Amino acid sequence: MTCRGALARGALVRGASALLLGGLLLLVALPAGAETVFQEVTGRFTLEGRYFPQSSIQSGQREHSLSVVAEPEVYLENEAGHGLIFKPFFRYDSADTRRTHWDIREAYGLFFGEFEDSEWELRAGIDKVFWGVVESRHLVDVINQTDLVEAPDQEEKLGQPMLHGTWLNDYGVFEAFALPYFRKRTFPGRAGRLRTALQIDGEQTTYESAAKQHHLDLAARYSHSIGALDFGLAWFEGTNRSPAFSLGFDPGGSPVLVPFYEQMRQYSLDAQVTTGAWLLKFESFWRDGERNARGLEEDYFALVGGFEHTWYGVLDGNTDLGLLLEFLYDDRGERATVVTEGDVFSAVRLAFNDEASTDILFGIMQDLDKSTRSLFMEANRRLSDNISLGFEGTAFLNVHKNDGQFSLRKDSFLQLDLTYHY
Repeated sequence: MTCRGALARGALVRGASALLLGGLLLLVALPAGAETVFQEVTGRFTLEGRYFPQSSIQSGQREHSLSVVAEPEVYLENEAGHGLIFKPFFRYDSADTRRTHWDIREAYGLFFGEFEDSEWELRAGIDKVFWGVVESRHLVDVINQTDLVEAPDQEEKLGQPMLHGTWLNDYGVFEAFALPYFRKRTFPGRAGRLRTALQIDGEQTTYESAAKQHHLDLAARYSHSIGALDFGLAWFEGTNRSPAFSLGFDPGGSPVLVPFYEQMRQYSLDAQVTTGAWLLKFESFWRDGERNARGLEEDYFALVGGFEHTWYGVLDGNTDLGLLLEFLYDDRGERATVVTEGDVFSAVRLAFNDEASTDILFGIMQDLDKSTRSLFMEANRRLSDNISLGFEGTAFLNVHKNDGQFSLRKDSFLQLDLTYHY
């Protein structure tokens, strides 16, 4: 990057940060400057237990753990309809000190209006944004960082500071993002299960950008619906949410993995076709600037595609049965930094449509080149208007020694959640 380009980008970072700070100040000041006509406090408390049937590979790890989660949400709205959302998150875990953590998932001001035949919306603060349509791996979802201590499936995300502008009209939805601060990925601690063989030392994290966590990331997305087709086209340029790793040493001289966050560019497409009982799903991207498993920078293409078919009113007449099948592909093959470089995902979903909203999902992920296979199951049921019960289980089977999941081969687990909603 030239000196002039670096100065220009630095000015953009300062401008985006100033706008973001202004949005946060508005978030605080708006209730004082305008009458609040609506307010709502909701949230959840969850008691979670995990059990690992097999003894761990690493010393000092337990076969069971107990967690408590608090996630309140406050929403305020003024006379103009502008809103303020605040959603913090806290977890205490009995086994892993790194899993005991807190985060602000959402804290933003919501402003909107109309212009001719269009509508606009602006969110300023900390928010979560989701892109994607498939079930097995949300390939194109790149805005928020993964909160990996929460779950190995990478579904949970950290809050991301951003300015998020949306423009809606008859031609579709146009979105633009300015992301002035980068969030590092969370990783299990030394005593935590579901971690790599070598401890990941986030304190030694390095970055390709000289701005480190203050690099200004930019993104844009266009989405539209045409008949049965819903699709989204997106572009992202900035700090890769998935780190590369190098070998290092902690202060005590023990070997550790050191995260390195590089700059990358991603062009993506996600699409879904709805026709009767069929959902056809597809996600793909092209990335450049990312290192492969051999430490060499390589441009590459990846996709996830498949379908979901639902049979309505089976069994007792109220239950819906869904069959899911998806194919995952990364054209780097053995050079890929993900474990789903050539896999097939299949699952069965049961929605009982009863008063308790009972549902069950059972699935299998099979590597096409290795023996590695993983099974998972999720089940949920509401016990009352405010209390729900959830069950989750994951089994790692026949994990090949050259597979990225080899360190998890003894970490199959069962999890039970009891949640109070208010």
